[in-house]
Formats: sequence, C-alpha cells, structure tokens
Amino acid sequence: MHAFPAPTPRSSLERRGSAGCAMQGRSPAARRRARWGVVVLIGWGLGACNGGETLGGPPLAGFAAVAAGAGFACGATPSGVAYCWGDGWYGQLGTGATQTNSTTPVPVAGGLTFTALTAGSNFACAVTPSGTAYCWGGGQLGNGSTAGSATPVAVAGGLAFTTVSAGPFFACGVTTSGAAYCWGGNGAGQLGTGTQTGSLTPVPVAGGLAFTTVSVGGGLGGGGFACGITTVGAAYCWGDNIAGELGIGTTTGPQNCFSVSHPQACSTTPVAVAGGLTFRAISAGSGFACGVTTSGAAYCWGANPYGQLGTGTTTGSATPVTVAGGLSFRAVSAGASAACGVTTSGVAECWGVNSDGQLGTGSTTASTTPAAVVGGLTFSGVSAGDAFVCGVATSGSAYCWGANTAGQIGDGFAGFDATPAPVTGGHTFTALSVGGGAACGVTPSSTAYCWGMNSDGQLGTGTTAGSATPVAVAGGLAFTTVSAGHAFACGVTTSGTAQCWGVNTFGQLGTGTTNGSATPAAVVGGLSFKAVSVGGQEFACGVTTSGAAYCWGDNLYGELGTGTSIGPQSCGGAACSMMPVAVGGGLSFGSASTGNGFACGVATSGAAYCWGVNVNGNLGTGTSTGTATPAAVAGGLSFSEVSAGDGSACGVTTSGAAYCWGNGSSGQLGTGTRTSSSTPLGTLGGLGITAVSAGGGFAGPGFAGFACGVTTSGVAYCWGANTDGQLGTGSIGGPALVPTRVAQ
Repeated sequence: MHAFPAPTPRSSLERRGSAGCAMQGRSPAARRRARWGVVVLIGWGLGACNGGETLGGPPLAGFAAVAAGAGFACGATPSGVAYCWGDGWYGQLGTGATQTNSTTPVPVAGGLTFTALTAGSNFACAVTPSGTAYCWGGGQLGNGSTAGSATPVAVAGGLAFTTVSAGPFFACGVTTSGAAYCWGGNGAGQLGTGTQTGSLTPVPVAGGLAFTTVSVGGGLGGGGFACGITTVGAAYCWGDNIAGELGIGTTTGPQNCFSVSHPQACSTTPVAVAGGLTFRAISAGSGFACGVTTSGAAYCWGANPYGQLGTGTTTGSATPVTVAGGLSFRAVSAGASAACGVTTSGVAECWGVNSDGQLGTGSTTASTTPAAVVGGLTFSGVSAGDAFVCGVATSGSAYCWGANTAGQIGDGFAGFDATPAPVTGGHTFTALSVGGGAACGVTPSSTAYCWGMNSDGQLGTGTTAGSATPVAVAGGLAFTTVSAGHAFACGVTTSGTAQCWGVNTFGQLGTGTTNGSATPAAVVGGLSFKAVSVGGQEFACGVTTSGAAYCWGDNLYGELGTGTSIGPQSCGGAACSMMPVAVGGGLSFGSASTGNGFACGVATSGAAYCWGVNVNGNLGTGTSTGTATPAAVAGGLSFSEVSAGDGSACGVTTSGAAYCWGNGSSGQLGTGTRTSSSTPLGTLGGLGITAVSAGGGFAGPGFAGFACGVTTSGVAYCWGANTDGQLGTGSIGGPALVPTRVAQ
C-alpha cells in the first residue's frame, strides 16, 4: 500500500502547491486505497442543477451545471460545451488521454454539445440535444464493449434520452417516452431487469413504469442501487438493500442477490419507496438516498453512521425520514456519506461526514443536521461526490469544496478546501493577451477564445456582440499565439500565417485594405511568423521564422521602424501601411513587443532595440528623441525578453534581472521612486525574474502605468499605479514604487 500524507485544509491565503496532482501516476488500486484505506465501493452525487442532471435554468455565464463523481467532476457551459477536471486515470476527463489528471477544467473532446451531464465512478455520460447518450472513461459505456474510451462514444441502441445517471460501474437513463434503461454490472440487481445478469448495452427496467428521472448510487452490499421518480411523483428503487437504501421498510429482502453462500438483500425490479410521499427530486448516494417532495421537504433513508440522513442522529432508517431543520429545498444530492441541498432561497446546506471539509463549513467537523455552506454564495444547484461537492452559483460560476486528491476541486491547486473554491474559468490557456477592453487566449488544443468589448469585431466571432465569457474565434483556425490590442487582435496559426480581426482604420489588420473584419483575415505578403504583437496605437509587428521583423498599421511616430514617419501609404490622411513592411537596420530578432506609439525587440545577440515615439525616454536610448529606425537600448545589457507598454518599457536580462525605463511618474519603473529614466534602471528587490509585462502609463489621465513580473519560483509581483487594483495586492489606492507580491 502506498503511503500518502494527511490532507491539509487550505484557506484563501494558504493553498498548497499549484497545478500538480498528488495522485498523478498512481495505479487505480493505490488511488482507491488512498481515498478509503481499503478497496470499497463509493457513492456518487448525481444531481447537477434543479434536482437532476438535466441542464437548465437561466442562461448563466460560466457553467450551467456541474456533476461531481469519484475524484473528478464535469461541468457544462450554457451553450452545452462540456469540461472535466480531477482524476483522469481511466480517461474520464474525456480529453483523449488516460492516466493524466487536471487541476483545472479541460474540454471534452469531440465538439459535442450536451443538455444533460453526469459523473460516476470512473466514467461520465452526457446527452446531446438530439437525445443521443455518450459516455467516456472506464468500461461502463453502454456501447457493447468492455473497453474504456478517453473520448465520448455513443451508447448503443439508438434510444433518445432526456437524462442519464452514472454510478459505481453501471448507469441508467430515461428516454423521451419515460422508459428507464440501465447498463453495466448487475450483481445486486441494480439494472432493474428482474435478473442479476449484467449488460454492455441498455436494457429496459422492468415494471412498465414511466419515469421523469433516475439516479444511481453505490450499495453497501458490494453492488449498486438506483431510485427514480415516476410521472405521478412516486419514488421507486431497485438493487442493493443491505442498509435499507431501497426505502421499503426493511433491510431483509425482498430478494437475495450475489450467491447462495453469501446472500445479500436486494430487489432486481423496482419497488415502491414507503410513506406515500410525492417527490419532485431524488438522488442516490453510497448506501443511502435523499429526495425532495413537492412541498419542498427533504427526506432521506438508508445507512446513517455519519449522520448523512440529516435527522440529528446516526440511526439508520429503511423508510424516508425528514431532514431536520424545517428548511424548504429545491434540490438535494446524496454523495459518499454526506449530502447537500439547495434551499428555495439559494442557500447550500450540507450534512454528514466532513473529514475532507466536504460540508463546506470551514471546518472538518461532521454534522448530523443541515449546516450552511460558508461564503455567502447563492446556488442554483449542487452535486455531492466522493468526499467533495461542486455547485453552480446563481452568477454561473462553479465552486467546489472538500477532498482534492486528484485536482477535483478544479481551482488549480492541491490540498483539500473546507470552503467553496472557484473552479478556474472553464478554459485552460497556454497563452493570454489583454487589450483595450477585451482579452484573448489560446487553449492547449490551439483554439483561440476572446472575451470583453466587441464594438469593432475584436472578439473575432463574426458579430459585434460583446461577451463576458470566452467565445471561440471564428474560422476553425489552430493558433499558437494571439495578441489583443486596441479594438483589434492578431494571432499566428500553427502553419505560421498571421491572422488579424477587428478595426482597421489604419491598416492594422495587414490585409492590404482599411476594411475591418469581425473574423480572422490573413495578413498579406506570404510571410511565415513565429509571433505577432499588437500595439496600443493601431499597429502591429511580427517576427518571422527567419528572425526578420515586420510592422504594419499606423506610422504617425515612425513606429513601423521603416526609417520614416511619412507613408508608405495614407490611411485617411495619416501615415500608415496596410501590409507588412520590413523594419530597418537588417537586424535578426528573437522577439518583438509593441507599445503605445513605439516598439521594442530583442535581437538574437541579446541586445534590445526600440523605435517610435520617445516623449518619456521609453526607447531607453538616453534621450527623449524619437527614431523611425531601431536604436540600441543603452547600457549594454543582454536581454531574454522586453515588453513595450504605455510610455515605458521593461525587460528581463539573461541573468534574470528586471530593468525598466521611460515614464516613472507612477512608480512603474520599480526603482523606489517616481523618477523617469531614459536608460534602463534595475528594479528593486533582487528578484529572479523570468517574464515581465509593462502596462498603461502614457502621462495622461486614466493611463496610470504599472508592470508585472513572474519570478523563477512562479510568484507574481507588480509595481506602479494601483488606482484600479491592477497590482493584485488586495487593495486599491496609492502606487507601489517597488515590486510587490500579488495576493495568493
């Protein structure tokens, strides 16, 4: 057995590690032992929003629903795009990879959109708008095979489903006609067919009942069980009954399953839950179940060693018992020895075991009655999984709390969290760029997304409608980098072509015209680029694969670097170029960066050069005289990168020292003063910097300058103006004249 350290709770200021997963590379058996100490069956919370797996509710930004499984979770955006995070050993993240965890959401492969989503033991399932069910992960995929799949595969049979629920090595779904079908293991009769014979494809649940929803869970007898609600609100359950999880008033029978020598109570067909209650929601957990009646009262039944029935005791019950507290619930989700519900006012309440902080109360103290999740959030739905819980806030943001052995909280950190932690974004980016009112990024799959202002089509979606969440850039192009500027953006595709979109008044799209474009348009000239940088004054520069620098767009200050600020073309009477023109000087560049009316680049020799406007000494040449050709930055320093901002610039030397020059009125040079400098000055603090970026600071009101850098240990520091909290220190106000650590 592998030894694992005891989990450590995290506050917002004490998050252990980043991006790494403690379970990465462990065998499946070791992973189960790490969770439970021995190999036992575990429970799965199956509701996402509104008491079931079906996505719905208002069109919220971020996620519309989340589902927590065994060490992993999945969520769906309002447009139906699915993302998963956490344990990926069996391919249950749906990315095409196995034995790979992710501490942040990664997109499920295949380009499908879904209306219902569920996470189970080591697999997930979802339903498309046409009713086709797809599953991915371990071998309970319903496609007629025992082989797993790391990408979605269609469930066999041609059935049209409305909902589907994945559990411990079996799954069930409800068709558009109300018929329930199940597939997978059947040792406890959990498929509801009247037999104990498993099935690799969907088989109908016996009894001819018409269901609105079915939820599957883990039976304590070593099998599984399922519960469903009929169209008249009656609850029925089938499968394992060793703990009274069928809710029929007994833990003996009505049948015996598994073997003659080791019989265990079960039912291989649906049996009515006792009490005559009318339910609108139901959820099966690990040896227990919970439901919400049409009056909003919550009831639970089955095993109760940790108080998971919510009655104020640890006494189990084979019939539904009222959850204490007199709360009115919209939905409830039963997990592994804990349950959570959302009240009609949107408050999340949890009860049961709390060893990993899965109750979200800020402690690890168990509770036998509902305890409010801390943080003041209002939720539209919650899903209780294997020692962790996820929920969707009414804002559309997803939050998770509890165990985090494989990154299943989805916040990019390791170590469990006893309070709700925001799931990062829904997108994983390899590159990001922030422009004037909009931002763009590239995902690991090379898809470009943009968000924010879109008055000139700068999001590249084909419209001028803005978006508060990332939207895919149109055209299906695969990008390596993207750069966002003032009302336009450019990117470089995997084939090396440059594409630009947005406003084009000064020819900054490089298309040979001044016609704007709300979708990517190819930069003319047939050049092969490795990177393109978009400036704040309607121009762009790029470095080709051969090291030549080219610029295009506005040339008012000579920022194109061609040796003149006249021409070579006229755009509405202003000097410009509508296509790439070579930067003068015959230098070979490794990188280039565009700022507000000027640009800088690092030659392959490590020397930095700048050109364009120089009012504040931002060219770093020792003067305030502008130049239309590259001029060497003073000091003889060898740089690995340089960043041109708004009246100032910063660079990182090959030894890891940060230097800045230009306007220093807001402390953006990081020298401890507000003094400007026309030559590079070392920032204070003695930090080893690997990357730096210079932001706004062009003398005028609203352009307060600042800069940020990342150290060799991955810690972010910022300095300069902080009028809008841009330093990330947790406060707003006066500037920081030296590098100040960004809050954790």
